[in-house]
Amino acid sequence: MRTMPRKLTKAAAGEMFSRFRDAAPAPATELNYKDPYTLLVAVTLSAQATDVGVNRATGPLFKVADTPEKMVALGEEKLGGYIKTIGLWRNKAKNVIGLSRMLIEEHGGEVPADRELLEALPGVGRKTANVVLNVAFGRPTIAVDTHIFRVSNRTGLAPGKTPLAVEAGLERITPAAFLRDAHNWLILHGRYVCKARAPDCPACAVSDICLYREKTSPTPTAPAPAAKKRKAATRSAAKPSTSKRSRATTRPARASATAAT
Repeated sequence: MRTMPRKLTKAAAGEMFSRFRDAAPAPATELNYKDPYTLLVAVTLSAQATDVGVNRATGPLFKVADTPEKMVALGEEKLGGYIKTIGLWRNKAKNVIGLSRMLIEEHGGEVPADRELLEALPGVGRKTANVVLNVAFGRPTIAVDTHIFRVSNRTGLAPGKTPLAVEAGLERITPAAFLRDAHNWLILHGRYVCKARAPDCPACAVSDICLYREKTSPTPTAPAPAAKKRKAATRSAAKPSTSKRSRATTRPARASATAAT
């Protein structure tokens, strides 16, 4: 018996990204932002949180503090009031104020387009730096979050035991023409199609390329309302009558029998 390959070929990877591009020619992050600084803040807040939850908090926040100077003036305590609905908000508030202060003191209030300088900011790791470099500055970086890690391993695109190993694998196998948008394509695919608990394989545009062995099947369609009514009517007709009238007519018969004895 021939064993299934554990990793996609470069040609298969190219076809996968080609289909992603056909479906979404201009993929974009779902975090709301208006410049590199607000993107940096939003991505910092998004760790272990949903984009929807972050956007709900940053909407009001960015109306009062959308620059490093305004954020430092707002202060950690007041910032906390805006982001309390986000997980780990106390630590994140401390980091946002710290990185804002550092941007003012060391970078003239501007977000640097450099990985090492970004990772030197409080609360900014490799993943956050990659998102900012990719989305704000157009660099061909790939930030490996839980979605991309899962999709890369499940499909055989870039298997790896750590995010860094997956990142390196993706950089090797992704054709240069697709590197700029690969990050967003993979996140969207993992979020809406190749989901953690129940991947939607029937709706997947790359199911025939994917090496995942346990592909899901289409969900059986529910019977039409008319069919349900016909079935209910059939069951009702088959049951013996138990109406009040039929029960009432049996009672006098039993009483007469008793009287006769």
